[in-house]
Amino acid sequence: MKPPILTIIMFTIISGTIMVLMSSHWLTIWIGFEMNMLAIIPILMKKFSPRAIEAATKYFLTQATASMLLMLGIIMNLLLTGQWTALNILNPIVSNMMTVALSMKLGLSPFHFWVPEVTQGVPLMSGMILLTWQKIAPLSVLYQMAPSMNTHLLMTMAFMSVLIGGWGGLNQTQLRKILAYSSIAHMGWMIAVTTYNPTLMLLNLTIYIMMTLGTFMLFSLSSSTTTLSLSLTWNKLPLITSLILTIMLSLGGLPPLSGFVPKWMIIHELTKNNMITAAMFMTITALLNLYFYMRLTYATALTLFPSTNNMKMKWQFESTKNTTLLPPLIVMSTMLLPLTPMMPTLF
Repeated sequence: MKPPILTIIMFTIISGTIMVLMSSHWLTIWIGFEMNMLAIIPILMKKFSPRAIEAATKYFLTQATASMLLMLGIIMNLLLTGQWTALNILNPIVSNMMTVALSMKLGLSPFHFWVPEVTQGVPLMSGMILLTWQKIAPLSVLYQMAPSMNTHLLMTMAFMSVLIGGWGGLNQTQLRKILAYSSIAHMGWMIAVTTYNPTLMLLNLTIYIMMTLGTFMLFSLSSSTTTLSLSLTWNKLPLITSLILTIMLSLGGLPPLSGFVPKWMIIHELTKNNMITAAMFMTITALLNLYFYMRLTYATALTLFPSTNNMKMKWQFESTKNTTLLPPLIVMSTMLLPLTPMMPTLF
């Protein structure tokens, strides 16, 4: 893709999301979603192949359906209340319809089927945008709607998402699909705490975005897309491989790492609100995520493939990929746990 065209498309994606973030008027929120959706499709099809076209078509159809449902909810809200304001949706049917539309945009269960397929069909960098930037706008609208949302509906979707995010990733060898299922599970954690403490959702989103960005950038640097190619990088890039595995364990929520912070705080918030069974269920299902990351760690770091040569380090060309953002992302994805007492004051 030519740089001027790429610049215009990226500007449209960013401005669409910013429009959603800054609006309190339903029409401008909807227009922001549409700008964002139409601009991301060329990014998904950057490598022009049948698989990428199929992924972009699936993405478009799902997002268009979600936009249609959202617009239906907006019009019903307008007819019932006579105003376009995004705060205080009094009618439960309208609130549920908008929640379902936004959960389709996020890829929450039971509307999660497009997430692994689309992520697997697009290049690594497009997948990175899909699983990070594209989550910001729908979650910001859910944040505004938090007081008027149906808690039972949200908790049901959260449980299903956490469970499917854990079970779905168990049998995968494709790294992009593993990250897609991880994204579904993380969205479940965020949605579970939305009605109780929406700011915790923002904290979880921030840490999730940092961890996912770091993981995708390291995959791109080592050109790894499958478990097999990741296990072969141990020979070529031992430091990069160990960093990938550390961030992946952080994504799974292993205690000394940053990924444990939002899970810890969400469990604390749920138990404060007498949701002890819910917190226990989500903690147990989080172990499924941790299991498939541990399995990746084992396959990559603790097993050496058969090799005839004595020299394990291979000669290779230096990578020309830009890694400016990697060091801060790696540090923030792994070492934020000591800052936990300060986080409630930040958010």
